Amino acid sequence: MTTDAHTLLPALEARVRETAHARTAACPCGAATLADRPDATVVRHAGTVAKAHAADADPAELSLRVTAAALLPGVLLPPLAPAPVDVHGRLVTYWPYGTPVEPEDPDAAPWEAAATLLARLHRTPVPAALPPMRGPAKAALAAARLRGTAPDHPATGPVLAAWAALPAWARGEAAMPGPALLCHGDLHLGQLIRHPAPDGPWLLIDVDDLGTGVPAWDLARPAAWYACGLLPPEEWHRFLTAYRTAGGPAVPAAGDPWPALDVPARALTAQTAARAVTKAVLEGRALDEVECSLVDACARMASVRPADPRG
Repeated sequence: MTTDAHTLLPALEARVRETAHARTAACPCGAATLADRPDATVVRHAGTVAKAHAADADPAELSLRVTAAALLPGVLLPPLAPAPVDVHGRLVTYWPYGTPVEPEDPDAAPWEAAATLLARLHRTPVPAALPPMRGPAKAALAAARLRGTAPDHPATGPVLAAWAALPAWARGEAAMPGPALLCHGDLHLGQLIRHPAPDGPWLLIDVDDLGTGVPAWDLARPAAWYACGLLPPEEWHRFLTAYRTAGGPAVPAAGDPWPALDVPARALTAQTAARAVTKAVLEGRALDEVECSLVDACARMASVRPADPRG
């Protein structure tokens, strides 16, 4: 059973209001929609957040991911309920509200906190039966959408060539090489909040892609931004140094990290470029400067074989 925003949003607002009132007697009523996308609808009411997951979310896998979050306090934001519930055909989970990263203040970006949390996550024993992290599968979906949406766009060729040059595991077509560690699967600064709000410690959020796999994938987005010239070297250095200091296993403790990061960073570059071109085509506009930088990076990548020491 599926539903649309006209049905889902009012139901989600009612559920999150009910949950919030059960948690506190003093509640400034009024729901706020934090996100409304095909893959997620997120509503906040006071200190409670309800998230309706993608219509095709697997109930068993999502339950395992929510359970894992509950077992990792201090790293992942713990859920308010132990399992997803069905609301008008969508799986819904409940979470405490936390203060997000301020997007208008890049100097305050918590790179060290993000890296330290990732290192702790990667060192945590994998919870039983946790599925593979969904990073490569999501990247493959972005490439497929680009192929179907903009086959004749001049940027599509370089992006898909870079994608095709990746090893099968990075394209979601083969098992990821081991040893499989616990991974977030979709790390970016929007996946951090302070809890308790407004100034508690930073925690990771969003368990949709949590699972087992190659931990370097979680470092790949900032690595890709750095390689594309979109993340200043000093910020990349802060992130990498903090990860190594915290004992993160995705890269060597010293020396060149790129043999481990090269393939995941290429995959994230191709994924981000594919999404950017698809979005520009659907909006009927030209690529902006950042989007052109991503496509240019794909063109360079396609001419050099990836360095993948794990095959």
